[in-house]
Amino acid sequence: MPVSSPTHPVEDSVSKVNDELAVGSDLKFQQRWWKFERIIWTIFTIFIALNIAGLFGRGPLAKARMRAADGSIDVHYERIERHQSPSVLSVQFGPNAIHDGKVQLWVSESLIRTLGNQRIAPQPETSALDRGGILYTFPATTPPVSVEFALQPASSGTANIALGVPGMRRVSAKVFVMP
Repeated sequence: MPVSSPTHPVEDSVSKVNDELAVGSDLKFQQRWWKFERIIWTIFTIFIALNIAGLFGRGPLAKARMRAADGSIDVHYERIERHQSPSVLSVQFGPNAIHDGKVQLWVSESLIRTLGNQRIAPQPETSALDRGGILYTFPATTPPVSVEFALQPASSGTANIALGVPGMRRVSAKVFVMP
């Protein structure tokens, strides 16, 4: 004859809600999770603030200006650009850059190749290849004279650009093109 053993109900150490559902809690784990969430939200907030500020292009941190010491040119550009995103580099000429109703501007080859110059406004009267760059000649009837280069970078990386009026000081800068 089989021997019967006494049976006892299974005891659960986890408290029940309404005598139906066992609800466990691990306060130590929950506190670690809350700390992790605060860190992630802080990182997201910093990332969004830096993006709005222009660290990743198109904002106050991305905009830059360089001016020749002799006042011949004043250049406004974006020091941080995005791959395949259009931007504008504008050059304002000083009165000492205008000679015989014309103004000449030398730009480095990297402005054309690396930063992908798409068009120039106004169109130059002439352009000629010149020692690592291009020399443009524009009509200049009355100051202020300005020229805009529409850029669209073809590749990521750093581009060293230089611009100047022949016979005067050149200005140069580094432009970082983000992927």
